[in-house]
Amino acid sequence: MRVSLQWLRELVSGPEGAFAPDALAERLSMAGFEVESIDDLAAQAAGVVVGFVADRAPHPNADKLSVCSVEVGAAQPLQIVCGAANVRAGIHVPVALVGATLPAVNLTIKPAELRGVPSSGMICSLTELGLGESEGIAILDDLLASVPAVGSPVGPSLGLDDQVLELAITANRPDGLSMRGIAREVAALVGGTTQFSDAPAALEAAPLAIQAPDQAAMEAGGLFTMTELEGVQVGSSPRWLQQRLERAGIRPINNVVDITNLVMLEHGQPLHAFDADQLAKGTQGQLHAPALGLRQAKAQEPFTSLDGEDRQLSADALVVTYGDKPIALAGVIGGLAESVTSSTQRIWLEAAVFAPQAVRQSARSLGLRTEASSRFEKGLPTETTLTASDQAVALLKELCGAQPVARWVHGRAQAAGHPLVLRRDALLNLLGPVLVDGELADLDDGRIEQTLQALGCSLQSDHDGWLVVVPPSRSMDLLREVDLIEEVARLVGYDTFACHLPDPLEPGGLEPAQQVERRLRRALCTAGLQEVCSLSLVAAAEGRLPLANPLLADYGHLRDDLHSELLAAARRNLQSGQAGFWCFEIGQVFQVNGGPENRQLLSGVLAGERRSERWTTSGKPKVPTYFEARGVLAGALKELAIPSEDRVLAGHGLLHPGRAAELVVEGRPAGWFGQLHPEHAEAMDLPEATFVFELDLQALLTSATRKARLQPSFRPFATVPASERDLAVVVPNDAKASELLQVMRKAGKPLLEHVELIDRYEGEQVGEGLSSQAFRLRYRHPDRTLTDEEVDGSHGAIRAALEQQMGAQLRC
Repeated sequence: MRVSLQWLRELVSGPEGAFAPDALAERLSMAGFEVESIDDLAAQAAGVVVGFVADRAPHPNADKLSVCSVEVGAAQPLQIVCGAANVRAGIHVPVALVGATLPAVNLTIKPAELRGVPSSGMICSLTELGLGESEGIAILDDLLASVPAVGSPVGPSLGLDDQVLELAITANRPDGLSMRGIAREVAALVGGTTQFSDAPAALEAAPLAIQAPDQAAMEAGGLFTMTELEGVQVGSSPRWLQQRLERAGIRPINNVVDITNLVMLEHGQPLHAFDADQLAKGTQGQLHAPALGLRQAKAQEPFTSLDGEDRQLSADALVVTYGDKPIALAGVIGGLAESVTSSTQRIWLEAAVFAPQAVRQSARSLGLRTEASSRFEKGLPTETTLTASDQAVALLKELCGAQPVARWVHGRAQAAGHPLVLRRDALLNLLGPVLVDGELADLDDGRIEQTLQALGCSLQSDHDGWLVVVPPSRSMDLLREVDLIEEVARLVGYDTFACHLPDPLEPGGLEPAQQVERRLRRALCTAGLQEVCSLSLVAAAEGRLPLANPLLADYGHLRDDLHSELLAAARRNLQSGQAGFWCFEIGQVFQVNGGPENRQLLSGVLAGERRSERWTTSGKPKVPTYFEARGVLAGALKELAIPSEDRVLAGHGLLHPGRAAELVVEGRPAGWFGQLHPEHAEAMDLPEATFVFELDLQALLTSATRKARLQPSFRPFATVPASERDLAVVVPNDAKASELLQVMRKAGKPLLEHVELIDRYEGEQVGEGLSSQAFRLRYRHPDRTLTDEEVDGSHGAIRAALEQQMGAQLRC
């Protein structure tokens, strides 16, 4: 956005020193509107004055050169050699004196001798002054209604007495794409007030009836208006209007189009003028407002735009139609056939709001971005649409002699938003005190009110604070009390607030869950796994949530698992010559279970060997077995004292049917672990010994943060000897060792200190359908040595419990 300081001074009243370009640029940048450059137009004509060509004679040694005697207000006229074909005696021209520098052509004027004739100075063209392309020298008599005195600076009369700030406007501040929006910002920054003048309503509006297929598209935008004006006299715009457009980087075309562009620059509301007589050709010479429509384009529908390009539209494009014929690409560009030309006498002036996503999609479908589309796609308030249209009508009446005939409206402007409550205490507590003459003080109420009122807010004060009604231009981003507080802080200046500590001071630190998660990451790294981070955006697949506006098709959906990306990473690493890939990731996944939800998962892959262990195998490769790989995960969970139990897992499509387990934490399923199915391993070019696990992180954190596990407890080393016994029992084949262990621990209390499985046997000696499981049990009393009778009693209780609850028989 290019902002003219002269135009800005007309919209904002404030201290004159506040509009110094460098100082204002600094304040705007600190407030969030980065100033990328300052274009000093006065420098383009520094040292250039008004001259009068008193005499012109042909050059004695060159046919295409002239020797001119030019008066510049000095005692003697200058002799200047000029090569322009349109130079003649009796005209006023811009003259660059010796020593002047012309930045537009990077030229410094020096005394010269051209073909033997001395020349002191240069008669300038508009191009050399940076005012666009031109042929020949600039003749001020033709350009200006009143030529300044000879010898006076030429810059002010040509509009070269201004400074233009180039602002970078962020996507969340569409109001920054209008002079009024920037004026409000500047008024709040410099402590001034805005001075806007709105034109009266042009005429009463009649409802615009729209057919059903087009009605939904119009209602998505919110407002569509069309104003008919007749008696239009199309011609060149006044110089002041052309200068404002040129400083904003827009090329003047004719007075009608220039007026629509000027209003767009001031209000941020794009307008478009159609030649009404050209439209009428499509309805037998009669204009009918109901013939207007708004619909999606048809595939390969032809359309010739204002820039003269013949385009083939796609179904993604939204078009304004008349008699079902496209006359404009909605919010982007108009059609060439209906454009305003020198023969136009009657126009239809469109002022509308289109859905931002529809305009963005239309512009992208054609690879075309315009001043209008850049505003529509950020979102515009409907409250200012008719205001902008009324100002354009007033200017058309003044500069083009036009008379409004009729106006049609479909939709209505949005009602004013609900007042926001801004509490004084909330603002002061959040922002803290400001420094006033070296002393800390609360921010003054007057400064708060001036800041918000300069933004266009209306305030109603009460004893606790204010009721604030936000202006339409900011209705999309000032939605909460904290938004208003942020505006005050931003515009008053973050640097004016003092550094202070919260009161009362409270110690900080990590939450228990955060501590456990960090410990879990360290434990997994200690176990030999490396943490990785994969993209949360993936390609399309069944059950995955799509993004509404993806940048790339391959990254257009949210992931619903972690292991897929880890397996892909394992394949890439192994194909690159790595001997193994042992990695884990903790991250969010997004799933649809009756509605979108997200979960935190821990997932890992152990593929191939662990390179750092080759020293234990004399340099020979060694891949882990199922139980070794399961032990890696078990060791990491043991560091957090998380009790886990394995249950047989069948039917998991990703895992080997006989080497998969469901992990149970505190009696509830928390995830799974297993060897990758051979078919998947072959398809993904991974080794057979590839192991995968995926766990619900919340279940692990909940278990690990229980007080009994989170806080370490002291237990002294035993000072009395233990007594160990072995116990072998015959049980059915489907009896789980974990169930036997649970029965023994419960029955052996309080003397049983430890029990573990040491052997499992199946064969003819124990019978068909049976297995022998042997355990080693350790008994100990904390204070004294146990007697044989005490150990025998506890051991017998365990045997009886196994026999009674598990049907176990003592193996002889």
